[in-house]
Amino acid sequence: MVNLEWYRTFKAVYKTGTLTGAAQELFISQPGVSLHISSLENYTGYKLFDRKGRRMEPTERGKVLYNFITEALTKLEEAEKNFQRSTEKHTPTISVGMCFETFQTTLEPYISQLPFNVIIQFGEYPEMVSNLEKGILDLIITPQMVPSPSVVYESFSSETIVLVGGNTTDTNTFNELLATYDSEKLEIWLKENKWYGTTGDMEHLRRFWQLNFNKYPDFRPNYIVPNLNSIIRCLGSGIGLAVIPDFLCKKEIDSGLIKLIWEGSTKLTNTLHFACRKKTLYADEIAVIKKIFKEVMV
Repeated sequence: MVNLEWYRTFKAVYKTGTLTGAAQELFISQPGVSLHISSLENYTGYKLFDRKGRRMEPTERGKVLYNFITEALTKLEEAEKNFQRSTEKHTPTISVGMCFETFQTTLEPYISQLPFNVIIQFGEYPEMVSNLEKGILDLIITPQMVPSPSVVYESFSSETIVLVGGNTTDTNTFNELLATYDSEKLEIWLKENKWYGTTGDMEHLRRFWQLNFNKYPDFRPNYIVPNLNSIIRCLGSGIGLAVIPDFLCKKEIDSGLIKLIWEGSTKLTNTLHFACRKKTLYADEIAVIKKIFKEVMV
């Protein structure tokens, strides 16, 4: 009989596009993800993904399987959450969606102090809004406002996407070029350095480059690491460059562990929002989460 966890892993790989991304979402090892996928492929008798570098591209059979199982898995996840609520009648459980790095930087240190149960989920913002509408999530933290008649947004903070570097990165030449704003030479200097990126979304780098050089970057980072917090830790032990939200590295910049190099000729700023359903049973619990974010991200 097929193991249900194989399907859950298959869905995570399909959504994230990488074995590493799926492992982070499911909190299991990457070899475990590989084992589940190979076991499912052996069970079905079909190849479900084409491996292209680090990316996992679904085959046609894989797409058919995903469309067939995704609704059933969503219902099982809802049943799992509702079962937990019914067995813990005196302790509410709320589900909160956000990106992995935001959770680590803001809410993670306070989880053990919360007087209610919390389920944290990571994913793409449009999908999280959809899960909010369906009742799978109760609150999301997002820089994107996806219009929905049943969802209300509340802005509470902002993030500026900035260029940072290791504290031993020599930026004297860069600062001289910046003073005269020779954009062509600035771009050359930047591309001559070592860059860090993540296995998932490279949207920050693309938008920053487009805003400052009127083109998309024509290079790939030298070092691909699991997430933005990994980049910060790597920069803290050497040289290199990366483009990341400022609130994720404020403490490291203030302490001198890494350095703020450039905010761009025009700042790239995102407004952060709370999003929840207009009618919710967990207004008090959501208010507690909101209060933590507002205090941490002052």
